[in-house]
Amino acid sequence: MVQMPLQHDQNQKKRDDYYATVIDSVGDGVIVVGSNGKITLCNPAAEQIIGFSQRQAQGAAFDELFALETTLIEMLGKTMRTGITISDHENVVVRSTGRVTPVAVTCYPLVEGSGENIGAILTLKDITYIRDLEAAVRQADRLSTLGALAAGLAHEVKNPLGGIKGAAQLLEREFPPDSDMLEYTRVVIRETERIDHIIRELLELASPRALQRAPVNLHMVLGDILLLQKQAASDRNITFVQHLDPSIPELIADEALLTRLFLNLICNALDAMEDDGRLTVSSRVLADYRMTQDQQRSRFVAIEVADDGPGIPQEDLENIWTPFFSTKSGGTGLGLAICHKIVAEHRGMIKAESDPAHGTKFTVLLPLVR
Repeated sequence: MVQMPLQHDQNQKKRDDYYATVIDSVGDGVIVVGSNGKITLCNPAAEQIIGFSQRQAQGAAFDELFALETTLIEMLGKTMRTGITISDHENVVVRSTGRVTPVAVTCYPLVEGSGENIGAILTLKDITYIRDLEAAVRQADRLSTLGALAAGLAHEVKNPLGGIKGAAQLLEREFPPDSDMLEYTRVVIRETERIDHIIRELLELASPRALQRAPVNLHMVLGDILLLQKQAASDRNITFVQHLDPSIPELIADEALLTRLFLNLICNALDAMEDDGRLTVSSRVLADYRMTQDQQRSRFVAIEVADDGPGIPQEDLENIWTPFFSTKSGGTGLGLAICHKIVAEHRGMIKAESDPAHGTKFTVLLPLVR
């Protein structure tokens, strides 16, 4: 007589634990709000998105915890009043973490078996990477248009440029070895060679060669680059730090282009630092996620190149991928545009973050083909 209620309680606890485990295992954030407007459940994924722990969220009034997010409060209120499911994948952001995180939100009514509306369930999905990908696609389109224009211009300039260089070389032979005029002809030749280098980069940006895909050991590529750059910077007292995930498999990629990509990023980082700076190169596998709503989940490897230099001003950060934009004296402004092109051709994405107090970090995302 005494054991049956006890057994019932044990079974109920097992079911509760089971459902709690299911909710906690969901990859998207889940927040349950009771009819009194207070949060009754918050899973770990939601913790990461909203910036509050389960202990802080549980029992808190939703409209107080999310006082800055008026769109979320309005969605919740409408669902609880009408019992209608509402979704918004475009206009909702969460600022509780100290940064603006775009999220896709769906608000479902929570209804008992009797039909009584007893609250609402919100699901939140961090779509930061989707927004980054959309920005990368827009940038790739701009680069494609600029590249097509640049290719036409480069072809028009290349022939007369060759004539100028040839004439300067012939003129150089006419002057005696001690002539002051030789310096002028050398300047003409040197500058035409510099323009020719820019034209070659423009043509590469506009019409890159076909990818030569093969298995590539990413860490061997990075290791070779770092070994050479350590030697080149041996007199600058720069600290090189590597955090490379040994579990990352080979990538199916163009090794020559990846070498150029990371050599450019690492050289830029070294140029930005003082002689006692710190360069950090790291790699890790990202958890499975979709970059677009209709795309299957894919694994990506993230490679980060970070320096502790002066950083890039925020007003310049959005322009660094634009051809001919450069903050370095003597730079062509094409290096990062070509890096962007290489990453896009590998179906990846690249982004930059900079803080005047902590330097600059470039993150490259490349797909891991299963």
